[in-house]
Parts: sequence; C-alpha cells; structure tokens
Amino acid sequence: MKPVTDLNHEFVEYVPEDLKDGTLYVSLTFATVVHKCCCGCGNEVVTPLSPTDWKITFDGESISLDPSIGNWSFDCNSHYWIENSKVRWARRWSQEQIDAGRANDRLAKKEYFDRRRVSSNGSSKPMTSELAKSQKRPKSSFFSDMKKWWS
Repeated sequence: MKPVTDLNHEFVEYVPEDLKDGTLYVSLTFATVVHKCCCGCGNEVVTPLSPTDWKITFDGESISLDPSIGNWSFDCNSHYWIENSKVRWARRWSQEQIDAGRANDRLAKKEYFDRRRVSSNGSSKPMTSELAKSQKRPKSSFFSDMKKWWS
C-alpha cells in the first residue's frame, strides 16, 4: 500500500472491524477517531478525543486533528498532521524527542487532572504528589521543536 494523502471521513457509533485505507472513522459516542496509518503500513491508529489528547475540527466538509500523529510505537515511526482531510507529513523524531514528547504529555495530563480535582473539591491547593513536584519539564517541547523546525 502506498502512502495516503487525501482522507475521507465517516461518522460512526462503532468503529468497523475492517478499516478502509484513507478513511477516518469518527465516533463521537466514544470520543475517538480511528484510521489506518497513512504511511500504508496497515496499522490501526487510535486517537482519543479529550482536553489532554486530540481535538477534532469538522467544518462541514473536512476533518482536522490536532496535535500531529506520531506513530512512535509502530515500526514505520510515521509522523503527520491531518488538516482539512489531507495528510501533511512531518519530520521524523529522534528517540530523545519522542521521550521528551511523551514526558510532556504525561505532565500535561497530570496538571489538567490536578486542576480538575482542585476545582471539584473546592480546595485552593492542588493535590499534587511530591514526585510530580520534583519532575522537571524536558528541555525541549513539541511546540518549541516545531517552532525551531519552521524557522
């Protein structure tokens, strides 16, 4: 299979067992978008929709997902953006960049859910562990890397 550049979309409740190449399956019921990897390797890519994962934009005709999709767990290591139902390929990341991105994702999720717990229990003090307080942000973030790359 050759790489996909243009995508179709289907709004579904349940993702079908057999995925078509070049189709984004959007389940609002389960807040998930699923597709076959755009490189053509055939792997199933699952992008959960949430404040700490991916966000979807549907303009009535096309789909965009944010942030980029980095298939770091696949042999292909493909990395791309889905914008207006088109695939825009991104540069490959080193293992160090992948590890830093994953650490940033974990920290962002923790901070988000800590804020949610604070607002739900009415306390003005976040409920963070000493471990989380001691963690340092990686030197480079996805966005700073992208900014450098585009400069």
